[in-house]
Amino acid sequence: MKRAAAYLILAASMWALAATAVKPGKLAPRPLYRDPVYDTPTDPALCYNAEQKKWLMFYTQRRGNGISLIHGTRIGVAESADGGATWTYRGLAAIDYGADKYPDGYTYWAPDVIWFKGIYHMYLTFVPGVFTNWDHPREIVHLTSRDMLKWTAVGPLDLGTDRAIDAGLIQLRNGVWRMFFKDERKKMMLSYADSPDLYLWQAKGNAVTDRNGEGPKPFHWKGKYWLVADIWAGQGVWNSDDCTHWKPQQGVLPGNHGDVVVSGGRAYFFFFGPAQRSSRTVPINVVELNVVNGKLVPQDLSEPTYIDLKPQRETEK
Repeated sequence: MKRAAAYLILAASMWALAATAVKPGKLAPRPLYRDPVYDTPTDPALCYNAEQKKWLMFYTQRRGNGISLIHGTRIGVAESADGGATWTYRGLAAIDYGADKYPDGYTYWAPDVIWFKGIYHMYLTFVPGVFTNWDHPREIVHLTSRDMLKWTAVGPLDLGTDRAIDAGLIQLRNGVWRMFFKDERKKMMLSYADSPDLYLWQAKGNAVTDRNGEGPKPFHWKGKYWLVADIWAGQGVWNSDDCTHWKPQQGVLPGNHGDVVVSGGRAYFFFFGPAQRSSRTVPINVVELNVVNGKLVPQDLSEPTYIDLKPQRETEK
C-alpha cells in the first residue's frame, strides 16, 4: 500500500515536471489583472512595445456596470516586463479624439492595437456622448503612434454604417489587411472589411451568419485561420483555410471579449471575467489554447497557466 502511494506521488511529480518542461514560463495569477481605478477592465488588446521592451495591454476602463457607467469610459493601459505574468497599471492612453467636439462627454471602447512598418495603429470604438441607452451612433476611429504612448487621430473609418464597433485585424497572405467588426445595424452583426494599406477600407459584408456576436478576434495558428467572438455565453469559435469561408466549431472558450496572442509558437487567450464573487466588478484573466483533433480548446481551467510572452512583436498574419 505504501509502495503504491509512493508510486502515485512519484508519477504525479514526474507529470508536473514534464508539464513544466513542455510549457515553460511564469505562473500567471488568477485574476491576472485588476484595474486599480474602477476595478472593471474589459476588452483587452495586447501589443509588444519594442522601444520599451514591455508588453502593453490596452483595455476599456469601465467605470462600473450599468449602461451609463459603460459609457464615458477611457482606455486604460497596463504593462508587463516579465512575459505577461505580472501587470502594472500605467495610466490612460494619451488619446484626445472627440474631446474638442464633445466637451460634455464621450466614450472610448474596445481598441485593437498592431504594429506595422514602424508605426503602431489603433482602431478604437468611439461613441459621441455618455448615454443611458444603446440607441446612439458609434464609429471605429483609426489612430497612429510612433511609440504607442501618444496617439494621433487619422480619422473615422467609412464602413457603410453608423453603428460599427469592436475592430479586430489580421493581414492575409496576399498582403491585404482584413478587419472584423460588429455592425449593429445588421441582423447578423459579425462583419468584415478589407484594406490594402490600413488607411482605406471597404466593407465586404457578413463574416459569419450562423451566430451573432461581438468583439471578433482573428488570428492564424497551426495552419488555420481562427475567429473568436463573444457570443454572450462564452466565446464562439470558427476556423478557415482562407479567412473568408468559416466553419463553426462546437463548444465555446471561456470569458468575454478578449484577445489572442500568438508568441513563441504558443497561443494565449486574454479575456475579461468572470465577475468577482463579492461584487459586480470583473478582472482580466488568461488561459493557454491548444488545437486538439482540429478544434481550438482552452486548457483545463482548474490547472495553472504558465505564460511566456516573448520580447518580440506579434506577427498579425
